[in-house]
Amino acid sequence: MDEELLPIGQFARLSRLSVKQLRHYAQLGLLVPAYVDEHTGYRYFRHEQARDALSIGLLRSLDVPLAVIAQVLSGTSGVLEEVHERLEAELARRRSTLAALERVMAEGLPSTPVTVVTEPARRVAVVTTAAADPSEIGVVTSAAIAGLLRAGPPDAPPELIGLFPLDFGEPVTISVALVSEERVAGAELDVLPGGRFARATHVGPYDQIGLTAYALLSWCAERLCPVRGPIREVYASDPATTPPDRLITHLMIPLEES
Repeated sequence: MDEELLPIGQFARLSRLSVKQLRHYAQLGLLVPAYVDEHTGYRYFRHEQARDALSIGLLRSLDVPLAVIAQVLSGTSGVLEEVHERLEAELARRRSTLAALERVMAEGLPSTPVTVVTEPARRVAVVTTAAADPSEIGVVTSAAIAGLLRAGPPDAPPELIGLFPLDFGEPVTISVALVSEERVAGAELDVLPGGRFARATHVGPYDQIGLTAYALLSWCAERLCPVRGPIREVYASDPATTPPDRLITHLMIPLEES
């Protein structure tokens, strides 16, 4: 055996990884020992492997998945960009959650006024898509809206309605409707049913609409109102010209007749 080889305990101290981690990385093929004694099973590493071991420790501390670390160590370029995008999205979600929490701390649990309204049926162009999980609903909805606006008539102010299920599964099916008598490229022409709705108005960023949905659902539950989906979000403001804290969105839940 090469005298330059380091036993796993000594290599662990040099690379600032635990023996358990080194064994795990060896099983994954991420950091293979330079020599394994066939009689004792003891693992040995070379000094030059310390750089890879330290790189693994550094990247794991930055929440880089092991599969991506393997690509980094193999010299594959550009693989960290996806990790960066994922962390950016998570950071944005955390900021949104923090802002909603601060609003609850300042104003208490939402108690938005709720009214019962009667809505007519509307002819609409509908795009249906899906979010892999609830955290992607905002991104998917925005993309669907952008597509409808590009394809819709340019000479009339758009009337947009988001349609969301009462229960979030995985994936989450989402529809966006543009009120229109004419066909729109990439969308299905349909009719949104009219009827009686419980309605609450949300004022503020779209990512805090959940607070108003809470108040609306609480109102329905307290009054034993039979409800059915989907929940409608009627976007009354143009986000391109309206500050986020002044955006107006009407949330409506169809009410079943008792």
